[in-house]
Amino acid sequence: MSDQQHSISQSLAERIAAVDDNELAPAVRDVCARLLLDVIGLCLVARNSDYVAAALAAWPEPGAATVIGRERPMSAAGAAFVNGTAAHGEDFDDTFEGGPVHAGAVIVPAVLAIAEEEGLAGLAALKGIAVGVETICRLSLVAPKAVHKSGFHPTAVFGAMAAAAGVGAALDLDRRQLVHALGIAGSMAAGIIEYLADGSWTKRMHPGWAAQSGLRAALLARAGFVGPGTVFEGVHGLFNGFARTRQGNWGALLEGFAKNWHAAALAFKPYPCGTMIQPYVDCARRLNRRGLAAESIAEIVCEVGEGTVHRLWEPLAAKQNPANGYAGKFAAPYCIACALVHGSLGLEAFADARVQDEGVRALAGKISYRIDPANPYPAAYTGHVRVVLADGGSIEERQPHMRGGAQEPLTLAEIEEKFAANARHGGWSQARASAALELAHRLWQAPRVELAPLR
Repeated sequence: MSDQQHSISQSLAERIAAVDDNELAPAVRDVCARLLLDVIGLCLVARNSDYVAAALAAWPEPGAATVIGRERPMSAAGAAFVNGTAAHGEDFDDTFEGGPVHAGAVIVPAVLAIAEEEGLAGLAALKGIAVGVETICRLSLVAPKAVHKSGFHPTAVFGAMAAAAGVGAALDLDRRQLVHALGIAGSMAAGIIEYLADGSWTKRMHPGWAAQSGLRAALLARAGFVGPGTVFEGVHGLFNGFARTRQGNWGALLEGFAKNWHAAALAFKPYPCGTMIQPYVDCARRLNRRGLAAESIAEIVCEVGEGTVHRLWEPLAAKQNPANGYAGKFAAPYCIACALVHGSLGLEAFADARVQDEGVRALAGKISYRIDPANPYPAAYTGHVRVVLADGGSIEERQPHMRGGAQEPLTLAEIEEKFAANARHGGWSQARASAALELAHRLWQAPRVELAPLR
């Protein structure tokens, strides 16, 4: 049957079922390996955090799946939830330019949890991660910006669907089961973006919730539970519910699936803050290296994409004076000011005490924006910082792309350095971090996924 005679989920299920783990492109294997390494390191960064402690306390289910950096194993759903929450907790995880969505924090925890609990081979986990990542990337292209505009978090909404696809692929579900898994996951998708109002924690849990939701949806489908076949395009389907539209670009989801891999172009973050802020941080750091003193600045005006304003720039007073460290991660004026004053923007910049820095706040109060109608967001993430000096002069920095993305990717050595730094931050010795690094590098060759060394 043609795609015109199929529902969208039926067409997608056919493509997922046809993926052969032995024929994955080298670029896809490479990005999955980097994702695995990045997610493990990010889970270690967060292992002693208060939000991970709360997530663990609220999910007492015992099981055989590893919570990275913690001794107590949990059920697969529990481990997927906690690891997904930890991996996204510092907003230091990968992103997809064009989405934006965070793939690794959803898909890697979901697939690792089911692979470990069911004793799947490393190649099955690789296939599941590749399929899940490709699915979330492509879903984000169907109706760009619409989910955010409707007040929802695309990673949370599309993550549940993609985790169902990834876990389903790892488990070798057939086409019918995959359709039901996607249909079931549609009723589990969720995630509002009201955390922007006060820097509360809910964004942190979105990937974890999506990971466990997709995992449960796949298991329900395998057991025979039935979900709607028109979950994507239906009158009451996912896109109508979360994006207020049924007119999506379905070709972006289906055409060339598992042949032309969007997953291979994932971006890895150099800074632990909102994705679209990253190029602005690079601009600010260059100004710092030029010796620009905060005291000499009268004002800073940044050109921005309209689609970023409601999350990163408004209300402007709150973004200039974030309520806490987590709110600071989504406050472009604060991040730019901190990078310009200190020349860096690491994890320490988002401690609750650090965002009270009077010098940084004073400079942030001078930073505003103007919408550039020609800005390419979300197809590309750009940066621009124009400084007006007290003496009337001006200095300008531009960046046409996100460092860490397709135009300027981080090297494997840089990702390994990031991993090592995150492991240290989480309190692991160099020896333990090296053992975790070795496990990550050889996981695809393992006859059975076993993650106990990461506990």
